Amino acid sequence: MGTPNRTPDTPRPPQPAAPRLGWRLHGDGRHVAPGEVVAPDERLSWWRTTGIGAQHVVAMFGSTVLVPALTGFPASATLFFSAVGTALFLLLTGNRLPSYLGSSFAFIAPILAASATAGPAVAAGGVLLTGALLALVGAVVHLTGARWIDALMPPVVTGSIVALIGLNLAPAAWGSCGDDGTCSGFRASPGTALATLAAIVLATVAFRGLLGRLAILLGVVAGYGVAALRGEVDTTPVAEAAWIGWPQFTAPAFDASVLALFLPVVFVLVAENVGHVRSVAAMTGRDTGPLTGRALLADGLATTLAGTGGGSGTTTYAENIGVMAATKVYSTAAYWVAAAAALLLSLSPKFGALVATVPAGVLGGAATLLYGMIGVLGARIWVQHRVDFSEPANLTTAAVSLVVGIANYTVVTDGGLQFEGIALGTAAAIATYHLMRAVGRLRGTTTPDETSATQPLDTP
Repeated sequence: MGTPNRTPDTPRPPQPAAPRLGWRLHGDGRHVAPGEVVAPDERLSWWRTTGIGAQHVVAMFGSTVLVPALTGFPASATLFFSAVGTALFLLLTGNRLPSYLGSSFAFIAPILAASATAGPAVAAGGVLLTGALLALVGAVVHLTGARWIDALMPPVVTGSIVALIGLNLAPAAWGSCGDDGTCSGFRASPGTALATLAAIVLATVAFRGLLGRLAILLGVVAGYGVAALRGEVDTTPVAEAAWIGWPQFTAPAFDASVLALFLPVVFVLVAENVGHVRSVAAMTGRDTGPLTGRALLADGLATTLAGTGGGSGTTTYAENIGVMAATKVYSTAAYWVAAAAALLLSLSPKFGALVATVPAGVLGGAATLLYGMIGVLGARIWVQHRVDFSEPANLTTAAVSLVVGIANYTVVTDGGLQFEGIALGTAAAIATYHLMRAVGRLRGTTTPDETSATQPLDTP
């Protein structure tokens, strides 16, 4: 139907309110009716948006600062680049894809290995190059689509890579002792580590909602208290640190002999980002597929930026997707609030000094569960995508890659390049699967290809 004729005296029909700062006000800005959601381009009142943004800060905080605590990277620098990276992500995705970029656990193993052999500057260089490669993948996906990712990384391959990364870290959770008697990991203080682990386990089942998702953070806080009672915490650096100041940045350096450690991380970041983009689409009912390339490009650039200053690499956070699922508020405005709050925290050297005082025993207890969870997440991918292990290609792919990764197979080339368990295990997973599938198709002995490993998992 056409627009009715209107005389100059006829009242103009109500017009929708103009969006402010890119967001329309949802309803009255105070309530979300049953069955409704606050869309990415909407917002509640700024007071309520700030409150939800604070929830996002709490949700990402424990994992984001735990990674630098485990790897030795400055927590303030990691948090700084997490905040800047989130803002960059929102800008590059046109403010249409609500996500927070926190520290990726996939970087823990290569950072630890690179730092031990070549120093933190080379580890930062590895983060930088990983981000650059992810950004390149994002640009290709933006131009060509994401179907080739599904073909390259079916569920059995993705699950194997995620599992071997977590299980490869198991010795680091237990720790080691030097000639001076100083120990790391669980061995540093078994009593404190056990108390931390017990607190995380109990918090996981004792609380629901947001507190349940913060079990690791709550356990670390409890473990920190136990360590303080046992005289294992030195707060002198906290008292000496300034309240306001720039984070401690580290210029990157490059060593070809350790860069191969970081290449497998790209596959994990691709799977995480694509899976999270599709999860957001499932929850919001909006087609976010065209934003997949931008999301990968944005995370790649954010990780590259983090590498330039000694911050840990980033990824989209499932913890914050969980907050959205619980609140039904998908407004990107809340993520701008979270990014601003994280930026302010990063500009306090006192905060960074506080994170640095977390004792090795506490970290060992948390790492025992965390590294195991990463490994089990790989198995979760297999289960949720119904990987058929009666198929020889699937069984062999998982079997070979897991042993290579867990045993930390190492190969050193004549040119001095060193490839260790995670890199070799990733290569083994991809090569074994595609070789066996190719031969099986020629011989007619394989079943049809599997579904995508990057399709959305069950909604948080």
